[in-house]
Amino acid sequence: MQMTKKSSFSWTGYVGLGLGIILIIYLFSKLDLYRSAELISSIGFSSVFILLPFFMLHLLETFAWTRVFPRSIITIPFFKLLKIQFIAETVSMTLPAGVAIGEPLRPFLCSRFIGIPLPSGVASVAVRKLMLGVAQGLYTIIGSIAGFSLLQVVSVRMLGFEGLGYLMVGVGMVVFLLFLFFLLLLLNGKAAQNVHRLLMLVPFKRLKIWLLVKESGFLDTDEELKSYRGSFAGKLVPVLFIYLLAWSTLAIESYIILRLMGIEISFLQVLAIDIALTMLRTLFFFIPSGLGIQDLGYLAFFQALGMHDVLAYGGAFVLLRRLKEVIWYAVGYGIMFFSGVHLHDAEEVGKGGS
Repeated sequence: MQMTKKSSFSWTGYVGLGLGIILIIYLFSKLDLYRSAELISSIGFSSVFILLPFFMLHLLETFAWTRVFPRSIITIPFFKLLKIQFIAETVSMTLPAGVAIGEPLRPFLCSRFIGIPLPSGVASVAVRKLMLGVAQGLYTIIGSIAGFSLLQVVSVRMLGFEGLGYLMVGVGMVVFLLFLFFLLLLLNGKAAQNVHRLLMLVPFKRLKIWLLVKESGFLDTDEELKSYRGSFAGKLVPVLFIYLLAWSTLAIESYIILRLMGIEISFLQVLAIDIALTMLRTLFFFIPSGLGIQDLGYLAFFQALGMHDVLAYGGAFVLLRRLKEVIWYAVGYGIMFFSGVHLHDAEEVGKGGS
């Protein structure tokens, strides 16, 4: 059963990687790469500012993560958790179907580096993931309303009809309500036990034996989740605000790049573009870092906005964003290497007696 699941993740991931590579090759065949390189070189030392929003994203996400651990965890070393954040996010965003490896890696590394029990780590990661989803839904609604007129205009130019503004508001509401529902379901204190009971219905003997062995881990996770009830649940509202700020760093990054290239564009316009393409990237989660999909999306938006010399300026924008990612993911793998972490470590989560 485990081999089948692993093969399924690998198959989906490699298909996503292959599709991303094809789309990037197609994109590069259309761009004016020589002119794009000239635009990038003209920015000079100011290009270091492009690196800052991504770092701020990790700082905000780490700070928010410290706020969603169960009550039983009193002390959480920020910089150790920041290291785990860098490692897990790098794995999630760069490997085929990386989320299936990166997310289980979080509680495992919390146990290794900080000594946090696996049930507590699993509870924090589950709440963190759902809070991110709730925040993305809210971020999409806010961005769609703020940039509604722009989305309607580019909708006609890109799709041939008005409606992108309404579509993005609707998608944002669906994502917000769906993740909020699952979050409330998780915090009822019996979520892990219900998942265990549901999995026991699967007619695979090896899976049932594994579930019986790990039943105490499910119960321990439920005990940790019960600590989120009452006044502690109210503390999740400020966390939601922090995650909203974290999502906004993506738009800030795009705005900085465009302004450094001399493009006259407002932040609200960039925000409207960003929320649409961030959601697109989320839908194509099986493509590492939204490779190709998000890049073509930016180019389509720039063209719809009537950007001058779009193949050069759009190309420079895409290359700068991807170069930033290469730098930060290299940092992530560097931290991972010097911390003695290996990709197969994620598999040990199931062996750790959670």
